[in-house]
Amino acid sequence: MAMTMPDLTPDPNSVPGLRTTIPDWVLKRATGASRVEGNALRLQFDGPYTFDAWIEAIDGARDYVHFENYILRDDRVGRVFRDALVKKAKEGVQVRVLYDWVGSWATRRRFWKPFKAAGVEVRAFNPPSIRDPFGMLQRDHRKMVCVDGAVAFIGGFCVGEEWAGDGRRPPWRDTGVEIQGPAAAVCARAFERIWGLIGDPVSEAARSDPKEIEAAGETPVWIIEGEPWRSRVYRETQLIAASARERIWITDPYFVAPFPLVEALTAAARDGVDVRILLPAHNNWPLVGSLSRGGYRGLLEAGVRLFEWQGPMIHAKTMVADGIWCRVGSSNMNSASLLGNWEIDVGVLDEQMAGQMEGLYLADLASSMEIVLPSRLASVAKAPQRREAMEVSPAQATLDPGRTLHERFERLRAGSGASAPWRVPDLVRAGSSLGDAIAGHRTLGREDRTVLSTAAGLILLVALIAGFFPWIVGWFVAFVAGWSGIVLGVRALAQARQARRQRELVEEGNRVRDQNEV
Repeated sequence: MAMTMPDLTPDPNSVPGLRTTIPDWVLKRATGASRVEGNALRLQFDGPYTFDAWIEAIDGARDYVHFENYILRDDRVGRVFRDALVKKAKEGVQVRVLYDWVGSWATRRRFWKPFKAAGVEVRAFNPPSIRDPFGMLQRDHRKMVCVDGAVAFIGGFCVGEEWAGDGRRPPWRDTGVEIQGPAAAVCARAFERIWGLIGDPVSEAARSDPKEIEAAGETPVWIIEGEPWRSRVYRETQLIAASARERIWITDPYFVAPFPLVEALTAAARDGVDVRILLPAHNNWPLVGSLSRGGYRGLLEAGVRLFEWQGPMIHAKTMVADGIWCRVGSSNMNSASLLGNWEIDVGVLDEQMAGQMEGLYLADLASSMEIVLPSRLASVAKAPQRREAMEVSPAQATLDPGRTLHERFERLRAGSGASAPWRVPDLVRAGSSLGDAIAGHRTLGREDRTVLSTAAGLILLVALIAGFFPWIVGWFVAFVAGWSGIVLGVRALAQARQARRQRELVEEGNRVRDQNEV
C-alpha cells in the first residue's frame, strides 16, 4: 500500500437522493428514534471553542444540568468544568454528573470530593463489582451535556487536555453539535433513563418534557440512543449505505467494523457510490489502528477510498450522505460500540447541516493522505497531483461568526504536522486478514504475513505455559468458572424471587378487584 494526496474536488453534478428514498417511519424503525421538529443546530469541531460553549450554557442554567461523559479527567480542563458545575449547584441548580468508571479510571478519588460537598449528584457507571463481573463489558460511552431541556451538546468530545491542547500540542480533531429546541429535551430524557438504571431515578416533577420546549429553528433531528444489543446506529448505517445514490463520507477513529457493515459499504462502492472513510494515521490506541489497517485491502479492492489524517489524532465519529443526511455522536464503527455500549448520536435531515459537514470533511482531507493499492499507484503517479483550494459555500462560511471554515482549519493545520508523542510499530494486522489466512482463502501480502506469524507466536507461547505450568491454567479456569457460576446462580435466584413477587402482587390485585365487584 502507498499514500497519495487526495482529490479534493467535489462532484458538481451530485443530487441528493435520500430525501425521496427514506420515509420517516423507516428511519424510526432503524434508529428507534422519532423525528423531532423545531430545532436549531450548530456544528462544533474545535475543542477550545466547544468547551467555551459548554461552559457558557452551564453558567446560564436555571433548573438543572445533566453532565454525562465517558472520560472526565483530573486535569486543567476537568477542573474548569468541575468548578463551573459546583458553582451552579451552590446556586441551587440541580446538577447531575455521570461518568464511566473504565473511561475515568485514572481520575483520582479526591477529584470528586468538591462535587459531593456542593451537593452535586455524582454516579459512576458500572464500577467493578463481585456481584456483576460481566458489567465491565458494557460501558457508558456517551458524551452529552443537557441544560434545562432547552440546549444540549452531543459528539465525541471527552473532558481532558487532549481535546483542548496544552500549549505544546494542538488539540485532537473532534466533532460535536449544539442542539437548541425540543430535541434538547429528548436528550435530557435519554440521560434520565440511564440515570435511573444505576440508582434512584429523577423525580417525575423534575423530568424533561419536549412538548414544553419552544421551537428554536426548523431542522428535524433523530436522537439515536445506543443501548447494548439494540444495534441502532448499526442499522442506520446499513440503511443509509443501501439507500445513498451519490456519496457516503465517514470519519471514524476506531474503524473495525463488523463484516455485515463492511459488506453494506463495499456494495455501495461497487454500485458507484463515492464511499470514503477517514481514519487517524496516528491512533492513540496503536493496536486498534493496526486492526483497522488489517481490513484496508478488502475495502480498497471494492472501491472504497481510505484516507489517514496526519495530525496528532482525529477522534470524530460522523457520517454524511448525499448532501442531505448526516450523523454526529459517540458511536464508533466497531462491535463494542455498536452492540455493547450505551451511546448517543444525532441524525439530521437538513441540506445546510449536511453541507457544513461535507465542507468540514473536505477540510480534513486537506490534512490527510489517501491510501491506495500498489496496482493503482502507477496510474495515480502519472496523473498530476492536485491540491485544489476548498470552495466554501455560504452555509459553510457561517460556522463561527467572523471566521470562515477555511480560516479555522488554516489555524488547526498549523500544528497538525507534528507527529504523535510516540508510535508503536504495526505488529498486529488482524480481522478478516487473519481469518482468511487461516482458512487458506487467499495469498498473504507482507503485512498479512505479520498477522499470521504474530498469532502463531502467541499461540505457541500459550501452549508452552499450559504445558510446563498446567496448574496456572487450571487454577485460572477454575476461578473464572466458579466466579461466573456463583454470579449467574445468584442472579437466577434473584430473578425467580422477583417474578414470584410480581405474581403475588397481580394475584392480590385480582382479589381486591373481585371483592370490589362483589
